Amino acid sequence: MKKLSRRNIILFLFFITSVSVSGANNPPDEKIQNRPNIIYILADDLGSGDLSCFNAESKISTPNIDKLASQGISFTDAHSGSAVCTPTRYGILTGRYAWRSRLQKAVLWAWDEPLIDKDRTTVPEFLKSKGYNTACIGKWHLGWDWPTKDGTKINDTVAIGEWDSRNRDQFGKKIDFTQKIENGPVTRGFDYYFGDDVPNFAPYCFIENDKTVGLPDEEKPADMFGTPGPMLAGWKLDAVMPTLTKKAVGYIKTNAGSNSDVKKHDPFFLYFALTAPHTPIAPTEEFKNKSRAGAYGDFVQQVDWTVGQVMLALEKSGQAENTLIIFTSDNGSPGRDGTNMGGPPNSVKKYGHNSSYIYRGIKADIWEGGHRVPFIARWPGKIKPDTKSEEVICLTDLFATCAAILTEKLPDNVAEDSYNILPALKSEKYDHPIRKATVHHSINGSFAIRQGKWKLELCPLSGGWSGTIKNAAEQDLPMIQLYDLSKDIGEQKNLQAQYPEVVHRLTNLLKDYVAKGRSTPGKPQQNDAEIDIWKTKHHQLKN
Repeated sequence: MKKLSRRNIILFLFFITSVSVSGANNPPDEKIQNRPNIIYILADDLGSGDLSCFNAESKISTPNIDKLASQGISFTDAHSGSAVCTPTRYGILTGRYAWRSRLQKAVLWAWDEPLIDKDRTTVPEFLKSKGYNTACIGKWHLGWDWPTKDGTKINDTVAIGEWDSRNRDQFGKKIDFTQKIENGPVTRGFDYYFGDDVPNFAPYCFIENDKTVGLPDEEKPADMFGTPGPMLAGWKLDAVMPTLTKKAVGYIKTNAGSNSDVKKHDPFFLYFALTAPHTPIAPTEEFKNKSRAGAYGDFVQQVDWTVGQVMLALEKSGQAENTLIIFTSDNGSPGRDGTNMGGPPNSVKKYGHNSSYIYRGIKADIWEGGHRVPFIARWPGKIKPDTKSEEVICLTDLFATCAAILTEKLPDNVAEDSYNILPALKSEKYDHPIRKATVHHSINGSFAIRQGKWKLELCPLSGGWSGTIKNAAEQDLPMIQLYDLSKDIGEQKNLQAQYPEVVHRLTNLLKDYVAKGRSTPGKPQQNDAEIDIWKTKHHQLKN
C-alpha cells in the first residue's frame, strides 16, 4: 500500500471532520452562509503612509481603498511576517514564520526552487478541503522547479536566496519553456494560477497554471527594467497590472454566479497578489501625472483603481455581502520616486510624501517602517463599518482566522505562528491581547520581538536598508535596541540599558519560540533549519 504523505493525512482528517459535523445539526443553507468567499488583495511594497485613509497628509488619492476602509475595519498596528516579500508570502499561505524555513534572509531570486515544502498544508489546500474553489492571480515569488534542457537545477550550485547574478543569468539560458514548470501554485493548493511570478525577474511573460503563455524566446533588452533573461516578444511592463486586474475580475464573475444563485455556488478563495507599486514602477497612461507624488504616486493610484475594480465586480455579481475582502501589503515601501521605473530609496520624499508615515525605516528594515503595513477588512453584516483597531496582528494570522470562520480546529503541525483574529475583526470583547508576542524579521536575517508597548531589536541599527553598518562592533554600536512604542513610535530612544529585565524577558521568549518551533499554543514542532537570533551579517538587496 502506498504511504500517505503528511499533507494528505492532514487533508484526509479535515475531510472526515467536515463530514462528521455537517449532519442534521447544520442545515445546508446555514452551512453555506458560514462559508463566505474570501479575497486577499496583497499590494507589493505599499506603505501605510501611501493611503489617504491612513495618512491625512498623503500626496496620493486612494478613494476606492478609502471606501473599503469606511465599509469595514482598519488596523493601525498590523505587521507583515517579514520586511521583504518572499518570506511574507510564505507566512500568509502557511501561517508560519518564514525564518523557520530554509530561507534565513533575503528573498528568492530568479530560478530558485519552491520554498513551501510539498508536505506543508497551505491556506488554499485547507479551504479546498472545505469545498472552496481556489485561485492565485498575480505575483508568486515562492519558487518553482524550472525544467531545463540538461536536467540541472539552479540550487545545485547556488544556495536558495543567494544573490549570484552570473550563475543565475547563465542558468536562464537552459530553461525549456515547452515543458511544464513543476511545483508552483497549482501544486500548493490552488486550482488555478495566472501571473508573471516576479515582474522584475525573468521570464518576462505570463504563466498560466504550469505553462508559460507563449514562448519567451527573446532576450530582454538591456535598457528594459529588470534582471537579464528570456522574454516574450512584445512584452510590456505597463501591461502587467491591467492584465492581472482583468483576470481577477473575470475570476470573480466566473465563480460568483448571479445574486439569485449565491447559495448554489461553492465559495471561492482568491489570493490576488499585485505587482504594484513595486518596481518596475510602470503606471499606464491614464494614471500618469495624476498624483502629487510622481510616478510612484501614480502607480499607487493605479493600485487603488484595481481595488475598485474588484469591489465593483463583487457588487455586480451580487457577492459583496457574502465576501470577506482583506487588503494589505507584503511589507513597507522603499519610497522610490519612480525614476526610470525605480529610483533611490526614500527619493519619493522630494514630493513631500512619506510612504512610511510616522514610522522609522523603510522596506527591508527591522524598524516599523519595514513591516508595519496597512490592513483593511470588509465583511458586511459581520464586520462593523468605519471601525478601527489598535490590536497587534500579523499576516500569518490569516490562516487561523480562516479556520475560525469555518469553525475548524487546525492540527498542531499546521499554521504554527497563526492566531485567530476574528474577534478583533468583528469588534468583539476579549480580555487579553490576541497575540502574546510578534516576531519581526529583516532582509539580512535580523530579529525583533514585540510584546505590548515593548519592541526588542537584536541587531545594530535597522538590519536592512536604513542605517545598516557593516562593522557595528568596531564602531561601538549597541547590539540590542529596546523601544517603548507607546511613547516613542519613531524608535529614537534606545532603553535597553534602563530596562535589562525587559530585554532578558523578551530575549528568552524569542528563544522559546525558536526552540518550540511555534509561537502559538500546541505541541512543539521542528524548524527546517538551525536558527541564530543574533545574526547580523550585512546583506544588500539587489532589486
